Amino acid sequence: MYKLFCIMGKSASGKDTVYRRLLETETLGLRKVVPYTTRPMRAGEEDGVDYHFADTEGYQQMVKKGLVIESRTYHTHQGDWTYFTADDGQIDLQTGSSLLVGTLEVYTKLQEHFGAEMVVPLYIEVEDGDRLIRAIMREKRQKKPDYEELCRRFLADARDFSGEKLALAGISKRYDNQDLETCLAALCREISQIAKE
Repeated sequence: MYKLFCIMGKSASGKDTVYRRLLETETLGLRKVVPYTTRPMRAGEEDGVDYHFADTEGYQQMVKKGLVIESRTYHTHQGDWTYFTADDGQIDLQTGSSLLVGTLEVYTKLQEHFGAEMVVPLYIEVEDGDRLIRAIMREKRQKKPDYEELCRRFLADARDFSGEKLALAGISKRYDNQDLETCLAALCREISQIAKE
């Protein structure tokens, strides 16, 4: 039975690195799911690789066509940014397992769309002080660092991924990403075990 694995965690917990490394692990056979966003491209990102970058009009057209599985709009210091997952053929659980990065909201909406038994949570965590240092270092590499937005995201994550909300979503298992290789080994074991069921 193929599954949709959903990597979640607070900002700067290493989700994108974990995502790339799991996709590179050929024995897992996971397919990449590229989400959509209306936010501007960051330094080093590529359209169709990190995200499908869309404008607001393109997003509205996809909504009208019934292609948007879930969406979230964040009111940032640089304007409203929408992130969304589309039913665009990337996820086909009849032919293979897929992997994506999302939020708790994304996870619950995917469960509603595909069925709770088809969507597997992979919650990544890092100690808050280390996460903040990682976030600042990442922001420093941007052409125009936006530390206000970094702080907004950091505080919003504390609310969005509270223990209570994780429990309500049925997420009890957590993967510590203080050491990437240890975290990846644990995730590979989990995904392989589920694939055998």
